[in-house]
Amino acid sequence: MSGYSKGAEATISPAEYLGRPAVRKSRPSKSYRLPELDSRIRSVRTRNEVRMMREARRAGVRTPCVYDLDVSECSIVMEAVPGRTAKEVISEGGEEALRVAVEIGRATARLHSAGLCHGDLTTSNVIVRPDGEICLIDFSMGRSKATVEDIGVDLRLLENAFASSHAGMEDVGEAMMSAYFEGVRDPDAVRKKLGDIRNRGRYT
Repeated sequence: MSGYSKGAEATISPAEYLGRPAVRKSRPSKSYRLPELDSRIRSVRTRNEVRMMREARRAGVRTPCVYDLDVSECSIVMEAVPGRTAKEVISEGGEEALRVAVEIGRATARLHSAGLCHGDLTTSNVIVRPDGEICLIDFSMGRSKATVEDIGVDLRLLENAFASSHAGMEDVGEAMMSAYFEGVRDPDAVRKKLGDIRNRGRYT
């Protein structure tokens, strides 16, 4: 989680906060939007991301620590989390791939059991720290007070993203999902909703 990157909505650049390594995530203005609307959208999304990270941490899910929020600039300064993406680690296979996948399943279960959705949960948005701990990043699409429909969609996105990025690793994906259902609140309801969402994809 270091270096400079630019996405469709935000830029991430190295920073420092009280002598600590940090990163700054900024949402630049969009010229195609009306200025007042643009300011509101950027502000709401920035505050929502901070709130989501804090709520996820309360639910027992490791996220970057937020050091500073500048609403006027629509920017967040947060902990620079060292490590590699789970996508890289899982793609290498072996016991570590299985362990990380299971940890992702457990973390997702804690998130969903707290009524939270990540919104873009892929193995690229999970950092594996040098000590083996996983850290979920990029909650810009997240939401709280999630319904079982929201949770089912979130889980289906994770399932699809895993299959796309880790073809041929079905056993690892199954271990991830098993760990998820062992830990999530009301697994039967989530399982049923996930099945409904899968079926929609087949017939639409």
